[in-house]
Amino acid sequence: MSSMSEPTGKYSITMPRDIAEAAKARSGPSGLSAYVAAAVARQIERDNLNELIGVAEAEHGPVTDEEVQALRDQLHQARQQQTPGGANAA
Repeated sequence: MSSMSEPTGKYSITMPRDIAEAAKARSGPSGLSAYVAAAVARQIERDNLNELIGVAEAEHGPVTDEEVQALRDQLHQARQQQTPGGANAA
């Protein structure tokens, strides 16, 4: 995921207490902020994938599972290139 050297910002967010408490309980030593950041990053990746699928379907018709996996791989590679340290950054 992101490294500690990445700039961070402090944000006030509101979420249901039961979800926040469950996340806190599962976050472990990395803490709630890191847990929530990882979840949001996954959601953004999912949204990006869905947008790419929408564009591909608009241009070429329905996409196959293989094509979805190829798009997922492209997003993954793009994210690794943006991350300092590439594939080794956790």
